[in-house]
Amino acid sequence: MRIMMLSWEFPPQKVGGLSQHVFELSRSLVAAGYQVDVLTSGGENLPEKETMEGIDAWRVAPYHGGKERDFIDWVQRLNFALLERGVILFNHKGKYDLIHAHDWLVTYAARGLKNIFNIPMLATIHATEFGRNSGLHNGDQRYISDLEWWLSYEAWKVICCSKHMKEELQYVFQVPGDKVVVIPNGIRPEAYEAAGIRPVMEGISFLPDEKIIFYIGRLVPEKGVQVVLDAAPDILQRFPQTKFIIAGTGPYEEYLKNRARELGLEGKVFFCGYINDQTRNELYNSATVAVFPSLYEPFGIVALEAMISRTPVVVSAVGGLEEIIEHQVDGLKAYPGDSRSLAEQICRLLENEEWAASLAEKAYQKASNTFSWNKIARKTAEVYQEIVFSPENKRWQQEAAKEKMREKITVEKGEETPQIPYLV
Repeated sequence: MRIMMLSWEFPPQKVGGLSQHVFELSRSLVAAGYQVDVLTSGGENLPEKETMEGIDAWRVAPYHGGKERDFIDWVQRLNFALLERGVILFNHKGKYDLIHAHDWLVTYAARGLKNIFNIPMLATIHATEFGRNSGLHNGDQRYISDLEWWLSYEAWKVICCSKHMKEELQYVFQVPGDKVVVIPNGIRPEAYEAAGIRPVMEGISFLPDEKIIFYIGRLVPEKGVQVVLDAAPDILQRFPQTKFIIAGTGPYEEYLKNRARELGLEGKVFFCGYINDQTRNELYNSATVAVFPSLYEPFGIVALEAMISRTPVVVSAVGGLEEIIEHQVDGLKAYPGDSRSLAEQICRLLENEEWAASLAEKAYQKASNTFSWNKIARKTAEVYQEIVFSPENKRWQQEAAKEKMREKITVEKGEETPQIPYLV
């Protein structure tokens, strides 16, 4: 089976968890015998075509180049380029069996390819604009939400990563329940192996008896880093020899740095920006606790990263995080947005490291056994097969072939070309 995957980000470009998700899923599908071409956005010094572990990655630059007016303008111009490259690949490499689109940013291109080549399209929706912002408050948010609805409408099936997200899609977009398939994110243990050394980071020293609280992720309001900062004074009062390491970038970064200064946390909270994978692994390995206090979280792949690194984890009881962690069995949960609750759960692990290690070991076993990318690829492939080999798709393909033949005969006879019926 030949799959065309569309995603606006793909390694080495990483903004959130989408990049890693698409790479790991594609990698596992290739290992299972599928042919996968990924269409994605390009970047400086990145090749237009690259084969990565059997995946053919095709990178494009948005039309026109230069400075975009805003992000939505950039996305629209990217879709023109994705559509053009997709058409070229269809014409050059032959027909694909299915298009797999990831999130609203590739809606135009995915929908265009679907209808140009009469190919079923599957969508994975990783989050919604409504959920990220606790509603829709301006024109841009409504525009993005409309595209998310359109993508879910045009897709044959919709994959989401948690039961929470399925409920959200049904509530926000009225997607029928039998159209939504829940398949979680996964983790590959070998990608998180650490050398067991303290990372060397500019301006940050690591002392032998210190306790390290580690967060990694985008710095945006819904990830809840501000809750960690508000919890820090209570934690430091009980455990003065504690450092907080915040890794990641985002538009909320300056606010968070100012908030840390307001709380007098200089020398205790360190923002280290973007870090590479090896530094991430060493920080997980060095951390006493990994904390993910999201206010909105469709899944929470960072929790799996901590679990597979055998790092005790505290999460907020929200979204996908609530489904991953079983409280007091393989991690701890705090009330969302509640800094006192978060401080209390972190302190429970800091004061009882033997119990924390026990929770971390159970979490490791769960991550290894339940969230294997090979298992997730198999579940995804089952959805592919259900769509491609369905009677409805066979009828669609037969009708499209007949229509193409009628067009050919009409052209050969020199007759006026009839209007092509719209295929849904």
